[in-house]
Amino acid sequence: MGKPDLKARSPWAALTDVNRVDITPLHEQSVQTTMTVPGSKSFTNRALIIAALADGTSELSGILRSDDSYWCIDALRKLGVPIEVNGDTVKVEGKGGQWPEKNAGLYIGAAGTIARFLPGALACAAGGTYKVEASKRMSERPVQPLMEALESLGAHIHYEQSEGYYPLTIDANGLTGGEVTISGKVSSQFISGLLIAGPYAKEELRINIPDYIVQHAYVKITLDLMNQFGVETVYNDDLTDMRVPVSKYKGKNMALEADASTASYFFALAAITNGRIRINNLSMDTNQPDIYMADIYEKMGCRVIRGEDYIEVEGVEQLQGGFTISMKEMSDQTLTLAAIAPFADGPITITDVEHIRHHESDRIKAICTELSKMGIQVEEFQDGLKVHPGTPKGTTLQSYDDHRVAMALSLIGTKVPGVSIDDPGCVSKTCPTFYELLEKTGVSVRFA
Repeated sequence: MGKPDLKARSPWAALTDVNRVDITPLHEQSVQTTMTVPGSKSFTNRALIIAALADGTSELSGILRSDDSYWCIDALRKLGVPIEVNGDTVKVEGKGGQWPEKNAGLYIGAAGTIARFLPGALACAAGGTYKVEASKRMSERPVQPLMEALESLGAHIHYEQSEGYYPLTIDANGLTGGEVTISGKVSSQFISGLLIAGPYAKEELRINIPDYIVQHAYVKITLDLMNQFGVETVYNDDLTDMRVPVSKYKGKNMALEADASTASYFFALAAITNGRIRINNLSMDTNQPDIYMADIYEKMGCRVIRGEDYIEVEGVEQLQGGFTISMKEMSDQTLTLAAIAPFADGPITITDVEHIRHHESDRIKAICTELSKMGIQVEEFQDGLKVHPGTPKGTTLQSYDDHRVAMALSLIGTKVPGVSIDDPGCVSKTCPTFYELLEKTGVSVRFA
């Protein structure tokens, strides 16, 4: 399990001096609240890099202030891009596909988005040498499929330690364009990384996916953002054939969406406490796949109201289980569903998420280990898990330096006495204010 990689925690991190969080269950009252959640991680780093590549100035409001976005801004600034940050609004002076700094050392923390989106953006420039380093865990996550695709388009990449892994150096010399083939079953972010760089290739870029994309929705988010910044792509329905014209992004002012992944933890809180939570800066009109967790909460017996500019979830006394579900498109919410599954009236089986073994932690193994520690019967499969109903016993749980493990397990503490989470500061990767938001719902949180 190891110690958390504190170097990856940014100046925007929270709980930097906190070792453990103790959560006290709600007893007398259920959660009844209306709230807003921070901006979308999925949109923030895509928009920042596209804006930096664009001609002209962009103003992005509603960004997510988290470790991942801090390191993205930090890297772009080191490349010579002027960026002003005022609260959750960022002004980016785009540089037209070139980087003013021709030699730079960049650190990207644990941000998988930057690790996959930035290399192509670096390689498409006319010149420059860029060494990119990542956190310990990010340096254990393979990026070779993306790098091989970029190399086939003319990129020059040198691995500093292990082939296919960070740290690495990119010698920018432009990208040729033409046809490139890449698997989509490992990470949709590899494909987004190629797409984002595509307009600056010398010829039209044609991306061929020979198998399938593990999460179509995130590629669609990339394609839609490219379109909003003035680049019109052409693609088929299953996104296995995509074409990016030679073009340039144009600076744009835009408000980014709220984060549907973060919202889901609070909908889950309503579900397990027989409470009601309305999130008023989110609607079903989004490409973020985790928005469809609303359908799962409804399947489990909750009442869901889908408004034009809000979503509300109201829990029930007894959640319904007894089903099997593929979480391939919503794999970030696998742990959320697993954490509330013990409170259902039948087992819940989650499938098609083998790829989350290679995220910030081996998420399948992590959640199975921690639920078992609480006395819950769990069956672990290579591509998922089965959680049986039970009464979890309070204990200290590990976060594995993984924001999604920490946030999901914290939900159990709102129902079960004696639950503590070690190293809660890892939530800073995507939601530094998570425990603050949890307190605002009425849950008692104590930091130690």
